[in-house]
Formats: sequence, structure tokens, C-alpha cells
Amino acid sequence: MGKAGRFACIFTPMGLTIASLICLIIVGLGGTNRKDDNLNNLYFFRANTTDIRVNATDLTNIDIPHNALTDAIIQQSTQVAKDALNIKDFYHVSLWNYCAGDFDNGNDKVTYCSKHTNKFWFNPVEVWGLNNTVTEHIFSKELRDGLKVYKEVAKWMFVAYVIALVATIVEILVGFFALFSRWGSLATTIVSSVSSVFLIAFALTSTILYSTLMGSFNTALKKYNIHGSLGHNMYVVVWLAVLFSFAAGVFWLFSSCCCSGRSNRIKYGDRAGRKGTSYERVDSPQGDRGYGPVNFQSGPGFQAPHHGVPLNSVGNKETAYEPYRRADV
Repeated sequence: MGKAGRFACIFTPMGLTIASLICLIIVGLGGTNRKDDNLNNLYFFRANTTDIRVNATDLTNIDIPHNALTDAIIQQSTQVAKDALNIKDFYHVSLWNYCAGDFDNGNDKVTYCSKHTNKFWFNPVEVWGLNNTVTEHIFSKELRDGLKVYKEVAKWMFVAYVIALVATIVEILVGFFALFSRWGSLATTIVSSVSSVFLIAFALTSTILYSTLMGSFNTALKKYNIHGSLGHNMYVVVWLAVLFSFAAGVFWLFSSCCCSGRSNRIKYGDRAGRKGTSYERVDSPQGDRGYGPVNFQSGPGFQAPHHGVPLNSVGNKETAYEPYRRADV
């Protein structure tokens, strides 16, 4: 296999690595532009607060200060309460931030996206303006404890994403050296392994984390008509990135033990140049006696004749006469 074959062998894992990088970039772009509907549909988790409801019976044991907000809640005026708290119909949680909006004739209309934050986590108490208000008590202790765990795990998820993204970029750069040697492929395979490990960790963490958060929302906030759901588009992209990365690692490993890039002439000597050869008959050094039939007789004192297959002397050794020699056609 020559350089062209080596290039073809490297092209497959390189293409898969680039595809994985594109998927990672798409994941990072989710929720970055509220005017782009495609990016707005890329989110890990969605909180639907369209029909949020707070009953006065939920607040009977709480010392409620009398103001416009609490009166609205006690009177079960859900819309007034939503307007007072500025609660939107839905909230999309992405990697860097969250976006919020309202339903317009059944369609999502994003009206606000928060600023980008490293190690972002969605805090509904803060986002919905429930800090130091009586309505903060609608969150059960289990849900509040779950949010604390979610906060810590979301930080690890973000770190895993960044490492996977950087490792994938390095994998592409190192992959160019794989064009020239199998040592380059081996180095790329190592980098690819790092990328795949952290990418799988990111995918598993995000899937399990937000699935758990969705379950908590749907259990603890069901009586308030707050529902959680997952963003399927985001998870499709995330797991496609994992698939591309894993496949790339397999092909990088294959290219490190195969596809040497050496030409056939170098590897097999001059064998390739001898394809058009054959053998031709050469004259016997013993004349016409070379290969005549030999009649063997038996009996006492009989000695077989010596004109069967003549021997040639090479140095001090006698070797069998070769009646054919190689010749180019």
C-alpha cells in the first residue's frame, strides 16, 4: 500500500472526527441566539409553566404578608401571579444558559435568553423570582436537595464537555501526522481515546442528570401544573457525537497497525517488476545425452550408467543441472 492508500486509510477516521467536532459545536450553540428557531430547539431540559397554578390551601400554614402578589396567589388568580412574577410559558435549559418564551398559536416563541455562563445550572427559584418570597415554599425539601445535587453535577458535565471539545480539536491536528507514519496514527489513537472517554461521560451525565431532573419536576411540582421534558434534538446530536468519536477511534487504531504507506516495490523488493517472466530451455552441457531415457538392469555386478541427469561443478560441490532458466517475456 502506497501513499495514496495511506491517505485513503486516514481519510475515514479524520472525517468521523470532524463530524464529531461539528456535533459538539452544535451542542454548544444551543440557546445562543433567540432569533434562530433551529438553535432554540436545542436544549437539554424544558420546564412548561403554561398552566402553573398555586392554591390557597397550599399556603394555609404559612405566615403570608399581605401585598398584591400574595393576594393574587391566594385568590388563585394564576395569570395575575404569572404576570407579577414575570413567569413565561416555557424555559429551555441549554449548556451555557437558558431561554424563555411564550406559546404563540401553538408555536414556541423565544423572547429572552440569559447571558452565557460557564458551569451553568438552571435555578428555578432564582429564575422565577421566588427568592425570599412565600412562594419559595412550594418547592419541597426533596426538590431543593435535588437542585443542589443538580448544581454540582452540572459543573462536572460542563467540564467534561470542554475537555471533549478540546481533545477532539487536538485529535484533528495530530491526525495530520498520521498521514506519514503509523506512529502518528498511534498518537492520534491515544488522543482519540481521551476525547471519547470524556465525550461519553458528558453524554451519560447529561442524559441521566436531566432525566432525573425531569422526574423530580413532574413529581414534586405536578400539583402546580409545572411539567418537565427532555429536548430530543439535543440528545440526538450528543449521542451522534459519541458514535462518530468512537468509530473514529476504532479506525485510528486500525491505521496504526495496518496501512503502513510503504510501496509494494519497497516492501517486496523487485518482485513487482518480474511479473512478465517465464522459463526457457537451456542446452545440456553433456550434449544430447542430457535427458534421454535410462534403462536400468539388475543383476550381480551391474552398474547403472552415468548419462541420466548430469551434475555441474560449482566450487568443490556438485549441483544438479537446471535445464531451465528465467527469461523476460
